[in-house]
Amino acid sequence: MPHSTATSRVLVVVPAFDEQACIGRVVDDVRRAGFDCVVVDDGSTDATASIARICGATVGALDRHRGVGAAVRAGFRHAIDAGYDVVIRVDADGQHPVEACGALLHALAATGADMVVGSRFAAPNPYRASLPRRVAIASLARSIQRRTGHVVTDPTSGLRAVRRPLLDVVATHLPDHYLSDTFEMTLGALRAGYVVVEEPVVLRPRQGGRSSVGWRTAVRTCTLLLGPAGPELPARLAVDDRPEPTASGSGQTPTRLPADSATRATAR
Repeated sequence: MPHSTATSRVLVVVPAFDEQACIGRVVDDVRRAGFDCVVVDDGSTDATASIARICGATVGALDRHRGVGAAVRAGFRHAIDAGYDVVIRVDADGQHPVEACGALLHALAATGADMVVGSRFAAPNPYRASLPRRVAIASLARSIQRRTGHVVTDPTSGLRAVRRPLLDVVATHLPDHYLSDTFEMTLGALRAGYVVVEEPVVLRPRQGGRSSVGWRTAVRTCTLLLGPAGPELPARLAVDDRPEPTASGSGQTPTRLPADSATRATAR
């Protein structure tokens, strides 16, 4: 039976690295939509953290640049420690419209899924990626289908909503490196028996700055395709072990990230 998210506590987690040109608008949009927001600064060399703090986000800073997986994991741990039921992971470059957060939550409630991924390629007007990126994404999608039997159209989408208990599992087992927070999270969840669905989304253009990914996409894709991929997540329990929501809406935003030797936090 689908579980309602109407009374769940929802946190938007934004991993960020050198995104001072975009982070202010992202935080403003999230907070205007009524969501609590934590920005995890992954060792930025610019004013990303201070701008996010000024705009009202809770800011956690990793002690150095560790990778997007580490930033996402820290944000998920924070959500668990603070009693949130659902996390929506949003990119810091402004490409993920805040309206999509509502669509993900609706799909989470309607389907009873453990994770809903915003798919750029399931929308009526699919996202136009470069040829090398399309090839990489298609290869990763085929890898997921071969390993799990599930069809996934957008294995590298960062926009996703995750609920407990999958949230707890990912917060413990997610690796640091690039694509661990997208492809490997999806693959690991499916292999462990969690329910993952996709929701069509339309992205905006990057709102400023430039991507820090570049050539790493091709290198990491080759690594994942040629070797064993994805964290081995503990198998999902056969019974429906999702906790019933306990608090309403957007509560008080905590001022502390979870205990992690790599993380320090500053309150808004």
